Amino acid sequence: MYLDLQEEEDNNIVELTDENGEVSRFEYLATIELDDNEYVLLATLDDDTEDDGDYAEVVILKIEQDENGDDVFVTCDDPDEAQDVFDLFEQMLEDEEN
Repeated sequence: MYLDLQEEEDNNIVELTDENGEVSRFEYLATIELDDNEYVLLATLDDDTEDDGDYAEVVILKIEQDENGDDVFVTCDDPDEAQDVFDLFEQMLEDEEN
């Protein structure tokens, strides 16, 4: 799944438009580098979770380049790869707390 990223000015909120033209809103959490690849971690938002700060889930997207060299965001379908990225994200959060 290829996604188009448009960042809003406030609160690290981004809108992703998928190949079907459907728009979803997320909060940007981090960019993680692992094994020469970059990944974006986003928290899903909906009307209920945006108001109280709760997140439904974390989405991990791999950053790749299209034929023009532009960044595209591809769903990370490999559960082991996604877990490795999430583990690194958790470690990053723990390091920031210490």
